[in-house]
Amino acid sequence: MPLIRYKQLDVFAARHGGGNPLGVVIDADGWSDERMQRFAHWTNLVETTFLLPSRAEGADYRARIFTPTKEIPFAGHPTIGSAHAALDAGMVRPDAAGIVWQECGAGVLPIRVEGDGTARELFVQSPKARIVSDASRGGETLSAVLYGVKPGLLPPACVEGGRRWWIAEFADEAALRSWQPDHAAIRALAMATDTLGLCIFARSADGLAVRAFPAGVGIVEDPASGAANGLIAAYIAQRDTSGTLARGYVVSQGREVGHDARIIIRIDGDAVWVGGRTNTIVDGHVDWQDA
Repeated sequence: MPLIRYKQLDVFAARHGGGNPLGVVIDADGWSDERMQRFAHWTNLVETTFLLPSRAEGADYRARIFTPTKEIPFAGHPTIGSAHAALDAGMVRPDAAGIVWQECGAGVLPIRVEGDGTARELFVQSPKARIVSDASRGGETLSAVLYGVKPGLLPPACVEGGRRWWIAEFADEAALRSWQPDHAAIRALAMATDTLGLCIFARSADGLAVRAFPAGVGIVEDPASGAANGLIAAYIAQRDTSGTLARGYVVSQGREVGHDARIIIRIDGDAVWVGGRTNTIVDGHVDWQDA
């Protein structure tokens, strides 16, 4: 088998090593589902993506997204990282409007390209989100997770758009950063309500501080969650239309797990754009033999 191009990236990073790691196989055409899954299991990253020729009309290329255990239709940092890798590999160039079109399990998504080189920032338009239910659907399970937490302005809600999360606002940033969650209770909530888990946020001087606990897929705490932040932004856009966050803000995430992610949110009407900077950490080749 010929060597295949491979990159390992740091997505949404305020500094090198501060974001969410992603593996990207550039030339995955011809790889079977089993081969992709076995490689994603081996990398043991939160997600690994595989770039392929597009199948949908209007798409420049296709990205398939795998966790170590299964394929998923959409996630924020794999979408941004895949676009970064495709641009660097020369697979695609932005159109006249500065957009590249990426096909994934959630459809064909526009990704806005701003800047060049190490200063380049990419923004994906999140899938349309909807509020599935309020806190009453979480019942005693949600109450157990948030027991003793002083709430913020917006009540907890279950929001869906590409992924499904419970979202809860804390009264202040200090309480959010010092919170010691009951991870077993969050997993029970995720299993009972068919969600990824719980994403919490608090208002800060720059915008929001965010923490995400995707216990539904076996992750204790995610250092940089593009999809979850897109849902938070959509929720704010619907429920806090006149507040200071209504047009967009900057997110700090991951400090509690030794990272330092910087995610930029832009809200344009009912469109939510999630973006930031990506660093290429490893640039090489894969020698992956079938069993």
